[in-house]
Order: sequence, then structure tokens, then C-alpha cells
Amino acid sequence: MGKVGNVAKKSFGLDVNGPVFWSSIVFLVVSIGLVLLFREDAEAFFSDAQSAITANMGWLFILSANIFVAYCLYMAFSRFGKIRLGGKDAKPEFSTPAWFAMLFSTGMGIGLLFWSIAEPINHFQTPPIEDPGTPAAARQAMNFTFLHWGLHAWAIYGLMALALAYFTYNRHLPLTVRSAFYPFLGERIHGIAGHVIDILAVIATLFGLATSLGLGVQQVAAGLNHVFPAIANNITTQIILIVVITGVATLSVVSGVDKGVRILSEWNLRIALFILVAVIFLGPTVFILGSFVQNTGSYIGNFLQLAFWNESYTTRNWQGSWTVFYWAWWISWAPFVGIFIARVSKGRTIKEFILGVLIAPSLLCFLWMTAFGSTALRETLTGNTVIADAVASDMSTALFVFFEQLPFSIVLNVIGIILVACFFVTSADSGSLVVVSLTSGGKRDPSVAIRLFWALGGGAIAAVLLLGGGLQALQAAVIMTGLPFAIILLLMCYSLYLGLDEEAEQETRLSKAQQRKDYQQLVAEMLARRAQRQDLRVTENRKDKPVSPNPDAL
Repeated sequence: MGKVGNVAKKSFGLDVNGPVFWSSIVFLVVSIGLVLLFREDAEAFFSDAQSAITANMGWLFILSANIFVAYCLYMAFSRFGKIRLGGKDAKPEFSTPAWFAMLFSTGMGIGLLFWSIAEPINHFQTPPIEDPGTPAAARQAMNFTFLHWGLHAWAIYGLMALALAYFTYNRHLPLTVRSAFYPFLGERIHGIAGHVIDILAVIATLFGLATSLGLGVQQVAAGLNHVFPAIANNITTQIILIVVITGVATLSVVSGVDKGVRILSEWNLRIALFILVAVIFLGPTVFILGSFVQNTGSYIGNFLQLAFWNESYTTRNWQGSWTVFYWAWWISWAPFVGIFIARVSKGRTIKEFILGVLIAPSLLCFLWMTAFGSTALRETLTGNTVIADAVASDMSTALFVFFEQLPFSIVLNVIGIILVACFFVTSADSGSLVVVSLTSGGKRDPSVAIRLFWALGGGAIAAVLLLGGGLQALQAAVIMTGLPFAIILLLMCYSLYLGLDEEAEQETRLSKAQQRKDYQQLVAEMLARRAQRQDLRVTENRKDKPVSPNPDAL
């Protein structure tokens, strides 16, 4: 595969990929306009759309997520695992701790803070299978929480990131989603087919990002109101927070990955680890450690049953608001997180990459969910229902009510607000950089004006969706954009296999050729040494042989 140039061209004086850039803007403007004009109808539309998709296509999300896990594990332990992203001589650009920090901050961030307590309590109160309010329901609540935040989520990210990193660094194609389809689309990736793929990636990224930003701003507003009651927790406060935090994120976007995003990600991880350690030691330490072991074992032991369960024999639609929503959320986030992970993963082997993306972040998520979720369940089981009541009334307040059950609650609440805001900024700036990359044809250093535009655009979508229906609208938008992109990811599995298979065969041929060359060289050297030894013996024989008298001389 030869080197292919950047797909971006000048469009109205802007250094962007015109069809992708302008189509995305038109879709963005039309969507925002319709929601603002028909706010009540929009709320009903989002609710109906979510119900229809989850009821009829939920099985596809369930099956796809499992395929992605199996595919990633196959890639890690197959003959492709030794292939290095960027070539044999490539070296990692970031240290392993910095790499993990960016993975964690970008991949989960706000969601962990919002759902770490709200989700287990929800599953405990309204379990999908067990009787509510029982120890069995508590165990099942943690099983499903681990399912939603474990290997499946990171496999979706890992698949996208691996495909983009491979085709960008090994095949020298632009850092856009279309590049991952070169093996069976060929040069058509630079035409209409490629434009459609990237447009869908932009839309999925924007709505996935808006969902995270919407959850984050709801939690920041709830935290400020909880700590400082004078600050009202309403839509006005949330919109103001979106404006302020998006402005901070814009400054980070302008700084780029090496400065703004990397530094913020590392600080996010430091603050998150501080809060995690504080909860473990200030809370029921022995219970948390024991629950972590039990929860992890239960998740592994029930993995297949949990992963393939899809409510076939029930009349409820519990999965539509939980598992299907999560798979759609991770899928819609896949272009965003995938491109970002690809940008920071050059120099790592496929096996190192897959295991690093799947195992380490999953374990950290499990420990986090146990420290917060299992502790909240323990409080509820022992009769302290204040956390469960907070979840029932307003999920965004659950984290701060939880902190009140621990010593130094004021300090933890303030740090919690700061961490949510920092994750908000990290998600906004890294997401904006990804959309910039998609709409500029994979450029590594696009203009500042384009970066500013998309940084502000992500905040605008989050604000409009909050106005158009709150959490329901956010979830519905994610599911609607996640459906077509699930099909794209399934096709990407096949395309990536073709590309890696071609490279593996080429490396095998080169290896065999090198072996033949080495063998021929070895034989030649052996023959040369043998000839030298024969010449040496002949010379020595001549020296040892007596010299006969010359009769003529006599």
C-alpha cells in the first residue's frame, strides 16, 4: 500500500475537508434549530426513538459488543500481536503512566463520577432479575455495573483505536475513520463513501461528547448547589457552566495534545486516585477490598451469561435504559476516544496495546465502582437510605451525599466538584481535537480557528440537548447515532483483518527471504572456511616434505 496524501483541500479559504466539514455543520445547525423551535415535541421524539431502537435493535448492540471483545482478544494473542504500530523501529511517544492517564481520563472520566453510585443503587432498587432490596440484588447490581464499565467498553475503544493507529502509522494514511476501510474500498475512501463514513463519525462523536458533557454539567451544578446552597441547581446554572467550562476547554484545545490535553489528563488521574484512596481509607476499608475481590470474581464467573443476556423472556425494557444505552454510548464515543488513543499509542505492539487498553483501565474502573458503589449498597443494606433517597430524587447529587457519609466531607465535596470540572474540560478538548481531525482530513496541526469552532460546537450541542429533554434526550441521541456506527465498527473488524493479514504475510515472506539469504550466506562462509583449511593443509604439507636433490645441479 503506497503512501496516500492528506484528503483535506481548501474550502472557502479553510484548510478542511469540505464535504465532511460543511455537511457536519449543516446537520449540527439543523439539529440545534429543530430542538430549540420544538422543545416539547423534541422531548417526545427522543423518548419514542429510544424506545423503538432499543426494542427492535437491542440484540444487535448486545451481539456487536461481544464480537468486539472476542476480536480484540484474538488480535492480541494471534500472529498479529507482534506487529508494532509505526513499524519495527517505532518508539512510544509517551511514557506508560502518561499513556494510561490519557486513556482513563478520555475514555471514562465524567461517567465514572456520575454513575459510580447512581447505577449500583438503581440496579439494587429495580433489578433486572433478582428481587429488589436483597443481598442477591446487590451482588447482581455490581455484576451489571462491571459489565457496563469493563471489557466491552474498552474493547469498543480498542478496536477503533487499533484500526486508526495501524492504518495511520503503518500504512501512512490520514488519521480519519475512512482510512480504516482502505483494504476493501481502496481509493474510494477519498470519495463519497469515505465522506459518509467520516460524517457519521463526526455526528456520533458530537452526540457522544454532548452526552458526557451534559452529565458532567448536571453533576457540577448539583455539587455547587449542595456545597453552596445559594447557587441554584437549574437549567440556567447548567448553561452558564457549559459556557465557562467550554471556554477553559477551548484554551486547552488551542494548546494541543502534548501540552494542554496531556497535562490535564495527568492531573485528572492524580486527583481521581487521591479521591479513590481517600474513600478506601476513610470508608470501610476491609469491606471495600473484600468486595473488590468478590465483585471481580463474580463478574468473571458470570461473564458470558451477563454479556449475552437480552431480556428475551421478559416484557420489560430494562436494557434499553442501561446495557443498550451503554453500548451505544461507547460506540458513539469510539471515533472520539479511538482517534485520541491512536494519536498517543504509536510505538506499541498490538498485543501490548490491546492488553493495555483492555486490562488496566478495566481494573481501575472496577476498583472505583467497588469503592463507591459497593459502599453505597452497604449503607443502604444496613438501613441508611440517605444515599438511595438522593439517587431516587436526583442522581447528580448522589456523589456529594455519599461524601457526607465520610470524614472531611466538605473537602471531598470540593475536590469532587473540581474533578468533575477537570474531566469535563478533558473530554471537551480531546473530543474537539478529534472532530477537528475528522473534518480537516486527518491533519495533525489544523488551524486555531477550526479548533475553536468545534470546541464551542460541542458545548452548544450539550446545552441544546439539555434544553430539549435533559438526560432522556442525551441518551436517545447517543442510541440513535450509535446504531449506524455499530455496523461501521463490524465492517472495520473485517477491514483491519485484511490489512494486518497482508502485512503479516509480507513480513513472513521477508523473514523467509532473510532466512534463505542467511542460509546461503552461512553455506558460502562454511565453504570459504573449508577452502581456507584445505589451502592451509596443502601449504603445511609442502613445508614438511623433504626437498629432493636436483640431479642437474650435481
